[in-house]
Amino acid sequence: MSIPYRTRRRLNRLGIVLMILLLVGTIAWLCWVVWLERYVVYTADGASLDFEQSAQDISGEVAAPPVAQQNISIYYNEGSDALDTGNELTQLSGYYISSNMLQTDINGVLDKIERLPAGTPIMIDMKGPYGSFFYPSHLDDAIHSASTDVDAVGALVDTLKNKKFYTIARVCSLRDWNFGNNHVTSGLYMLSRAGLWLDSEGYFWLDPTNATTTTWITSVVLELKEMGFDEVLLADFRFPDSDQYIFNGDKDAALQEAATKLMNACGGSSFTLSFGVDNPAFQLPEGRSRLYLENVDAASVEAKAAQVTVEDPKVQLVFLAATNDTRFDSYSVIRSLNAAEVLEAQKAEAAN
Repeated sequence: MSIPYRTRRRLNRLGIVLMILLLVGTIAWLCWVVWLERYVVYTADGASLDFEQSAQDISGEVAAPPVAQQNISIYYNEGSDALDTGNELTQLSGYYISSNMLQTDINGVLDKIERLPAGTPIMIDMKGPYGSFFYPSHLDDAIHSASTDVDAVGALVDTLKNKKFYTIARVCSLRDWNFGNNHVTSGLYMLSRAGLWLDSEGYFWLDPTNATTTTWITSVVLELKEMGFDEVLLADFRFPDSDQYIFNGDKDAALQEAATKLMNACGGSSFTLSFGVDNPAFQLPEGRSRLYLENVDAASVEAKAAQVTVEDPKVQLVFLAATNDTRFDSYSVIRSLNAAEVLEAQKAEAAN
């Protein structure tokens, strides 16, 4: 249906009149706001209008510039060089509380640690390869273990600190199914690029060169550091042994660079950041750090120790030993808490 010419002219004129009215109204509103501004009074309770106040009056206090401070201390963070490593590390001979112990016999764990002397190094699983946290973490991406009483673990950690044990938190670092599943760009992809690569146990692995990966690991370490742990062990700090995932670059160099970034972000004068690796020749970053090896046969201890590049192998090389074999004792060693009763009795007998 067509609109007559006269009707169109009337509509055009009406539209022009409405636009003029809108423009005039907007200008009038702006002028009104500017005019009202002089009567606005700001108090602790908010803003209000006071029309009795003269535009020439000044209420309140006139702001004055702050007095310049002449003596201001400036501190520079010079990276790893700024870390205080004067407090020397000592050789470890301690015990390991596994996630299985936390899930099935935490009362038995408490009973065993009651018999240990103060200062004993105690390592405790705090985050597993699935990505589950065994303690009440407050991190946004944290998923708590459904099979673990995380509050009881938190109380256990408090007990360890109160009894003056040397506490070590063990966390899976680059093997993390949950974080990889929620942040796929941070993981190692299948050759087909159809998705993230899974190892034989069904876990995703994270790419150490990815900024999201290192930020996530840093947040976990800093939370545990804030909880009072003396040391955090980043277990599985390695690439998985497979050629079925995509990674273009030097794997050793990638791990070294990631370790340095983590040390710079988390290290400190009284805190130790350590790395669980599969290569004894892995070079630790500058700072307070140890190198952890596991699944090493007692007969191979000296051969593995000969490959390490740490400054003080007896202190900085730690074996997670599955047996009580004394060949591990030339270096730092952590054994299962289940072996504590026998080993402590042997120590007491040797001391007498």
